[in-house]
Parts: sequence; C-alpha cells; structure tokens
Amino acid sequence: MKSAAMLHGREGDWMMHIDRRRFIGSGAGAASAVALLGWSSVAGAAAPAKTFAVSLSDAEWRKRLAPDVYAVLRKESTEPPYSSPLNKEHRAGTFFCAGCRLPLYSSTTKFESGTGWPSFFRPLPNAIGTSTDNQLGYPRTEVHCRRCGGHLGHVFNDGPKPTGLRYCMNGLALGFAPARA
Repeated sequence: MKSAAMLHGREGDWMMHIDRRRFIGSGAGAASAVALLGWSSVAGAAAPAKTFAVSLSDAEWRKRLAPDVYAVLRKESTEPPYSSPLNKEHRAGTFFCAGCRLPLYSSTTKFESGTGWPSFFRPLPNAIGTSTDNQLGYPRTEVHCRRCGGHLGHVFNDGPKPTGLRYCMNGLALGFAPARA
C-alpha cells in the first residue's frame, strides 16, 4: 500500500497520469472538477490564454511530439515514478525542454530526491515560469517552460540547500545534452 505522503502529499502527482482535460470534458469529470476542485475557470469565465515565444497549434504539437511526451507537455499528464531514464543521468550537461529545446537545468543542480522523478534545486536563469495548480484539491506550484509553456512538473519547499526547493520534473518533458569535453 502507498504511504499517505504518496497518496496525498508531495508525490500525489503519480495519481494524475490520466489526461486531465479529457476527464474534465466528460460530464462526471466536469461535475467533479467544480465540486471537488473549485476551479473558477470551469464554473465561470475562462482564464485568459497565455502567449509564448514558441506557440504551435495542437495539431502541430501532436505532430512534433511522441504521444507520451505530448500528454505530459501539452495536457499536464504525469509519468509514472521511476520510469524515466533521466533519473540515472549523472553526466555533466544541461537538461532542456523536450518541446522547444530551451535549456532549463544544469546537471550541477540535479539531486537524488528519492521521489522517482528527476529533481533539481535551481533552474537556469529565465528558463521557467510557474502558476498555481489546484488540480488535486490543494494548491501546488506548477512549473512550465518559459518559452513554449510546456508542463514540466511542480516545485516543492522540501529540497536541499542552498535553495530548499525541489523542482520535481517529468523526465518525458526533458531532454539531456552532455557537456562537450
């Protein structure tokens, strides 16, 4: 059985592997979203659309990305814990957005969090954006690519020094470029 922390705490993401937008589009999903999550954008006016330097149509994103990468980056899905090969990536280099290749994290900020997802304590300057995510019924800070808006994961206040932050990222949302020798 999963621990309470895995079911409700900082690692509740693993439960959200379904396509949230498809769930909300269903009658039961919409009613659940309004009743349980209190999304004002579902019950009232839609949130204004954000624009990004790299902006493609949904069809163009689907053509560009593998289905599982598309689900994470464009539909805010979450990959299963311990499924990413990037968990074991320990070479010097840079982790970048799988959607637009913007450099996001230096390998010098990667650490083993024990959560099952690649984790970092600091992004590169001007690499990410954040927003509030209430999809599990409580607020979390969602992390997205500053350039294309792709969903990367979430940031939590339980990381190591010097920042005390844990940027818990989906490996499918990232690529890796080794440092040149």
